[in-house]
Amino acid sequence: MKLIHRVAYYLGGFTIGIVILLFFLSGKRASCDYSPNARTLKNIRIKERVFTKEALLELKENNLDTSVVSLLLKNGSVLFSESSTNLDSCKQYVIEGVEKNRIIKLRIENCDRTAKILSAHLEVD
Repeated sequence: MKLIHRVAYYLGGFTIGIVILLFFLSGKRASCDYSPNARTLKNIRIKERVFTKEALLELKENNLDTSVVSLLLKNGSVLFSESSTNLDSCKQYVIEGVEKNRIIKLRIENCDRTAKILSAHLEVD
């Protein structure tokens, strides 16, 4: 079999496979969250959020509301070097993100059913 025929068969099969894959995944909420950062943020995002009084006070002092937390959980970055991931019960993560040209750091305690926002710190440049 000539090389051109092999390439044509390969590309034909590859195209059919892609079309079938798109057909099966078209209506589903399929996502590719494979990095540790994306998996951690998604895990926290799907849980019930509980705010401590200190976190709500810090948000209010900086003229921020709780929607900022949702934004950071979608677009933020997990700082694993500052997080406590080796705890047995609830792991604590530090999430950093930018909102209106301000850097905000959240400390979140990620338990089985809830994600407790412990603090919301505004970084000053």
